[in-house]
Amino acid sequence: MNHLKTFILLAAMTALFMGIGLMFGGVNGMAIAFVVAVGMNLFSYWNADKIVLKMYKAEVVDESHPNAVVRAYVADVKQMATDAGMPLPKITIIPNNQPNAFATGRNPENAAVAATTGLLDMLNRAEIRGVMAHELAHVKNRDTLTMTITATIAGAISMLANFAMFFGGNDRERPGGMIGTIALMILAPMAAGLVQMAISRSREYEADRVGAEIANDPDALASALQKIEAYARGNMNPQAERNPATAHMFIINPLNGKGADNLFSTHPATHNRVRALLELGAKMGMGGGRAAPAFAAAPVPQTAVPQTAVPQTDNSPSTSVPTTPQDATKGPWG
Repeated sequence: MNHLKTFILLAAMTALFMGIGLMFGGVNGMAIAFVVAVGMNLFSYWNADKIVLKMYKAEVVDESHPNAVVRAYVADVKQMATDAGMPLPKITIIPNNQPNAFATGRNPENAAVAATTGLLDMLNRAEIRGVMAHELAHVKNRDTLTMTITATIAGAISMLANFAMFFGGNDRERPGGMIGTIALMILAPMAAGLVQMAISRSREYEADRVGAEIANDPDALASALQKIEAYARGNMNPQAERNPATAHMFIINPLNGKGADNLFSTHPATHNRVRALLELGAKMGMGGGRAAPAFAAAPVPQTAVPQTAVPQTDNSPSTSVPTTPQDATKGPWG
């Protein structure tokens, strides 16, 4: 159903582009806008993983990392990717107290997944697995390609609106005259953006479903979403606030505000996602929660986010390990 919805929305956006293009610039103007938008987005698509990972100061990690939680995180991502029949993505961590995660890359062969240090600190192992399975689902579903296509069309529509502003020609020949042209210049990019956001929400629901199947634990992902949402709504994320264009990439909108399933949100409302996951868990016979696998018993430095920052929402035993005072110069993750 989500695949069908995505296809319908893409078709609607394409039709919107063609109709507005013919009205604003004719066939030639439409072609120019499309070519320029494709060029801009191809560059972004080809270099997306490098750009975003550098923007968030992501560090590539492996199973030799000194932190036991990070080693478990790497091992679980590798195991789930193998079980899902996927190429192994680049595995990274981001030094940020807000619990969150994202996936990037132009295709499964050139993908990267990222988890914040806050996510690894706050969630138990089963919940971290659930979150990273969601990100692997984005890679498996080639959602970066889908969102690049929508960005291309949305960018072309916005470009056509700019062409109409600067090279308007004879407004009287267009339906509605000058007033109609001005209205289209404002409403066309807005309509394209709304469709783009709707596609983003649809892909999040699909990644939740596929990710729950990859991790084989819908309840763990549902629990993780609630904890991440609670922290994100109550705490500012300066990195994300400086780069709001990347907000749609994260599993939960990292920008401070209220999430909701409305026209202007890039993410579905968390309570709707949780309900869908719990229903899926019931179908899979996994309701009621399960104990999370324990981390290896090795000292982990105290992180910047206290374990009590967000209350636990399940009854599974804690996977926290004894902590030692944080090295103020190196940071908690070595």
